[in-house]
Amino acid sequence: MANKNTWKKTLLKNQVARFVLSAGMGFFVDISVFYLLYHNLLTQKRYHFFNSELRNSTVSLVISYSLGVVVNFLITKYLVFAESKTSSLQQFVRFTLVAVIGFFANWGVIDMLIHYFHMYPPVARPLAMLSLFFASFFIHKFFSFSLSLRHHAAGTGSKPGN
Repeated sequence: MANKNTWKKTLLKNQVARFVLSAGMGFFVDISVFYLLYHNLLTQKRYHFFNSELRNSTVSLVISYSLGVVVNFLITKYLVFAESKTSSLQQFVRFTLVAVIGFFANWGVIDMLIHYFHMYPPVARPLAMLSLFFASFFIHKFFSFSLSLRHHAAGTGSKPGN
């Protein structure tokens, strides 16, 4: 039992591990909603919005990605980068800006996987997300939450809630 508690404490002290947990929760929401929308709720192959025609996979991606971003932001704000002094509104705006850029990067990757490599969309979606994961940690740390390497090295960034 002591070994299990040591592992939990180590996990909670490691900012990257907490980010993986946060991103994983957002990813789980995103993938789950994508699957439900793609297979159960959005039954047409194409949808018309204003003067555009969008594929089922694109509509599913927009909705699922948005919900995943909200979950990811909340967990990241309170569990991963809680020591940030930047206002919550500024954090959310920055986080969302990064997420919008990430959305288009994901969209490009998923489109390529589906249409050029003929990959099944519910398989292509997690692969697209994972391909962009690692850059997002550093972008959110330094841009969205305005934390520096010096801040983390001084030990103030090593525990949640500081």
